Amino acid sequence: RRGKGVRIRGGTARAYYIGVETAMPAVPGVRPPIKALCVAPFGMEEGTEADIPSLEFGLVVGEPVEFRFLGSTLRRQDAPGTLLEEWEQEIDELAPVATKLEGQGNRVVPVHLHTKVTEVGQLELWCFSRDGKERWKLEFNVRERGDEE
Repeated sequence: RRGKGVRIRGGTARAYYIGVETAMPAVPGVRPPIKALCVAPFGMEEGTEADIPSLEFGLVVGEPVEFRFLGSTLRRQDAPGTLLEEWEQEIDELAPVATKLEGQGNRVVPVHLHTKVTEVGQLELWCFSRDGKERWKLEFNVRERGDEE
């Protein structure tokens, strides 16, 4: 930390993605297909950040939502912002994150994404509104667990 020793680097053991619903008519009881959006590439080091301003998404605020979280140890070349339509063979679906994002009224807000891997191994996914006045943070634990559980 003082700049006098050898720095040991780790980085994420997987590439991480979020599921983005495809635009299609709603069918009761059928989950819409999703695309996999890379938010953190394989080996992204602790303390680094990545911005994904080129893609904009509609974020639902004011009501319960679920984020589908995905990971891959096979796809080591994907950069933040890579959007995959066919992903099921190389990417695994991880535990989803359910939350309620606070906001005025139930609405859809256009946002772009920004990710950060913290020094303690949390993946922060920030959603910034188009006008820059609002932001929301989701956190995922990306540390690999050992077999001691």
